[in-house]
Amino acid sequence: MQEAAGLGAAGTAPALLSPQQLLRLMAVVQQELASADTAFVLGQLSLPGHYGLPSHALSQAENLGQALELLITHAGRLSPLLTPRLLRHGDEIILLWTEACGLPAAQRGFVVDLQMSAVTAMCQWLGGVRLPWCYSFNRTQPRDLSQHAVFLGPELQFDCQVDAMRLPAAWLGKTWPRGVQGGMAAQALAQGAEPAARARGLLAALYDHLLPRYREAPSLDEAAAFFGVSSATFKRHLAQHGTHYQAQVDQVRTHVALYLLLLQGRSNEGVALQLGFHDRSNFRRSFKRWTGLVPSLLA
Repeated sequence: MQEAAGLGAAGTAPALLSPQQLLRLMAVVQQELASADTAFVLGQLSLPGHYGLPSHALSQAENLGQALELLITHAGRLSPLLTPRLLRHGDEIILLWTEACGLPAAQRGFVVDLQMSAVTAMCQWLGGVRLPWCYSFNRTQPRDLSQHAVFLGPELQFDCQVDAMRLPAAWLGKTWPRGVQGGMAAQALAQGAEPAARARGLLAALYDHLLPRYREAPSLDEAAAFFGVSSATFKRHLAQHGTHYQAQVDQVRTHVALYLLLLQGRSNEGVALQLGFHDRSNFRRSFKRWTGLVPSLLA
């Protein structure tokens, strides 16, 4: 596929792409390179990438911890379609992926595979060793797992409620051979250089806003006011991303419930209380609406 033809088909110009333009370009690539390994190969080539100071800083990261911090802080530039979120639980870290913008259903699996491949390959290249990541996918298992096994490894779990990568936390501080102590790019970013690289997609910014307010989520009007727009405009923007406000609230509450049930081992009653439900039955009904499962199957 010729570069100019691909960009033209995607409706883009040789400049910084919007997430929507990037999705259109990926759709062209998926069609032109109809191969089972396309997402994984593109992922291997995407990080650290050539996206300004964030890429320079990422290529000089001293260890995994610093690399993930850069990736998360500058996700709008380094990972504009999926937003990485880091959880630490005991001796394990979890890299959770949430949508930064609306992803068409036909492309979501492709984007998830690409991004997980990107992080996996980046860590191996910068760290000099393949890390023992475990992968969880929020979709049914494909018929052919050979490409996942080749590019990601054998620890694959499908039909999960989230897209995530898990790893022993001991890897966070191990020095990387390509790392540069006190790298100038990271210092420049810390001092406020390239502020646009910190921009968040609408869905990522809304998730950021809702997460600390999961117990009593703000109303649509309150959320719209926070983002400085009218309720009608906010609803229209969300619709353009293929979603609506209640779906985003439910997603955040689902993730909190899963964290409390699976990682903290809380009882159904305890989770219901934490989420602000008056009784276990109401929580059970809501959880089933969110996930299709009753919480007792997970706890």
